[in-house]
Amino acid sequence: MMDPQQETTGDGFSAQIAAAVAQYGTVSGELHSVLNAMKAKIRRLFAGSEVKPLFITGRVKSTESFQAKASRRLQENADSDPVLEFPNPLREVHDMVGIRIIVMLPHEIQQVASLIKSHREAFDCRSDREKDIGSVESGTYGYSSRHLLLKTRNEPTVRRFQEALGKTVVPSGNFIFEVQIRTILQHAWSEMEHDIRFKHPGEAAWNPQIDRHFTATAAMLETVENYFTDIDELYHRLNGYHDKNGLGAAKLTGEKIGEIWQTLLPHVDRKRDDDWSWAAELLGAHGIDATWQLVGLLDAEVVREVRAALDHRYSPGPDRLLDDVLLWRFGKAHIEKTSGSDLRREASLSRRLIQMNDYRSSLNG
Repeated sequence: MMDPQQETTGDGFSAQIAAAVAQYGTVSGELHSVLNAMKAKIRRLFAGSEVKPLFITGRVKSTESFQAKASRRLQENADSDPVLEFPNPLREVHDMVGIRIIVMLPHEIQQVASLIKSHREAFDCRSDREKDIGSVESGTYGYSSRHLLLKTRNEPTVRRFQEALGKTVVPSGNFIFEVQIRTILQHAWSEMEHDIRFKHPGEAAWNPQIDRHFTATAAMLETVENYFTDIDELYHRLNGYHDKNGLGAAKLTGEKIGEIWQTLLPHVDRKRDDDWSWAAELLGAHGIDATWQLVGLLDAEVVREVRAALDHRYSPGPDRLLDDVLLWRFGKAHIEKTSGSDLRREASLSRRLIQMNDYRSSLNG
């Protein structure tokens, strides 16, 4: 395996590199046209899709950055002669045009990549790499990004760029460019690191304390992204519960009631078994048999009112809290429908209903 060398003098490549850099400088306008065309084409891919990036941006590689890449040497060992990593950089450097697609959450990265790759009539995907996979497998934190190399097909702006190069490249309209897909937090981290370490290189940029801080922030951002993902999943689950024509229409079973309870009131846990059939019977007494009805019953404000009205000496479990919420909602009807011949239950519910009515009166008074 050869080691890349950034700068080697006296190896006879300087004139070749200078010529490529000079030619690159003359075609900047054509490359910007390619960039704009690729951004527009990628934006169109999302026009009729549920996947909506936060923003799409891009850049044409600067002349200085192109020179640095064109100057890379490879050397197999100390005794071998160095060779250029990119002997024909105007054909072999694939990030002269780069596009960034920024999304909100990590799972959207896969959605964006899959959408782009599915449009084979627009682009030929030549490479798909996750730049953070090395850090994941090694148990470390660092740069994260999904990188696609896409090849255009008979693109007019590419052909004009290739014609401007003269005989160096055949004007086929085919051209490879890079697409990076990141979350907004990954983007912020990488921009900060790039600004410090690559725009202003030097020994200070690679200080161990800076390494430590970058690693710590990468870890924290991953944790924040995980929380954002949990928030997003919870929101969509709750939204589904409220949808009377969708998930909210699902009939209540003991298992379904347990799922909903753990979603809405995870801090009020059932201390015994996981059998929630008792809850289905209690709810069924009032005709509550659909998900959306239970979600409405367990409204957070109602639960707070019930707690305040009864001033529980001990935090109630699901059995007691559900009973109290139903009593708050249905009053005497709840006593009549669920007490049966159990006089102790009837008396207990009646006392609690009096407390609730007194509390309501105090609020209105």
